Amino acid sequence: MWEALDDFYWTYQSLIHGIGVNGILALSVYVVLAVGQLSLGQAAFMGVGAYTGALLSVKFGMPFGVAMLASAVVPALLALVVGGPTLRLTGVYLAIATIGLGEITRIVFLNWDYAGGALGLSNIPERGGVAAIYGTLVVLLVGLTLVARSRIGRAMEAMREDEAAAGVMGVNLPRYRLVALVVSSAMAGVAGCLSAHVSSFIGPNEYGFEAAVTILSYALLGGIGSPLAPVLGSTILTLLPEVLRPLADFRLMVNGLIIVLAVLFMPRGILPWRIARTG
Repeated sequence: MWEALDDFYWTYQSLIHGIGVNGILALSVYVVLAVGQLSLGQAAFMGVGAYTGALLSVKFGMPFGVAMLASAVVPALLALVVGGPTLRLTGVYLAIATIGLGEITRIVFLNWDYAGGALGLSNIPERGGVAAIYGTLVVLLVGLTLVARSRIGRAMEAMREDEAAAGVMGVNLPRYRLVALVVSSAMAGVAGCLSAHVSSFIGPNEYGFEAAVTILSYALLGGIGSPLAPVLGSTILTLLPEVLRPLADFRLMVNGLIIVLAVLFMPRGILPWRIARTG
C-alpha cells in the first residue's frame, strides 16, 4: 500500500504541489475581494516572494525558514509602499493599476542579471514539499475562517456589500483596504517561495498577466462566501488541464471563459454560502 502511494506521489507530485500552492494563492486574492477590492497584483507579489526566497537560498545559503519569512515580508513591504496611492482607486481602475504593477515587476525580473534575467533562476534547492505547502494552507484556512467569523469579518463583509454604508457605521475603510492588501501580498509571496523551492526553477514570465487572471479565476469560480470556496475553485482549475489535456494551449482562454460564465450565472461562485458569525 505504501509503495503504491509513493508511486502515486512521484507520478503526480507536480500536480499535488500545484493544488496546494494555488490554494494559498486563492486565499490571497480572497482577502482582497473580501473587502470589495479588485486587485490583479497577486502574480507580481508571488514573483517578488519567489525571487526573494530563491535568491536567499541560492546566493546566500539561508535556511528555508528564513527564506519563507523574507518571502512574506518583502512583498508586504512593497504592498505597504504602493498601497497608499493605489488604494485611492476602486473597481476597474484599481485592477488596471495593479496590472501595471505586475508588468513593471515582470520587466524588472526580466532585466535583472543577478537573478538570471530572461533565463530565469535555476538550481533552487528542493525544500519544504508537501508538508510545508499543505501545512501553510491549513494554517491560513483556519486563521481566515476565524477572522471571517469575528467582528473584523463582519466589517469586511459590510465593506464588500456597501462601502459607503460601512464607512457611515464607523468602519475605517483605508485601514482595512491597506491591511487586506498587505496580508494578501504576504500570502502570495509565501506561495511563490514554496513554488520556487519545489520546482527548482523560476522565470520572469511566470508572473505576468496570464498568472494574474488565473489567480483571480480561482476566487470567481469558487466564490468568496467563505475561505474554503476559493480553495475549491483553485483545486478545480488546477485539475482541469489534466482532465482536458488537448486544451492545455488554450488555458488562458478557458480561464477567461470561466470568469465570464461565473459572473453571468454564478455571481457568488459554486460555494456561495457564508459561514456563521460569532462575537
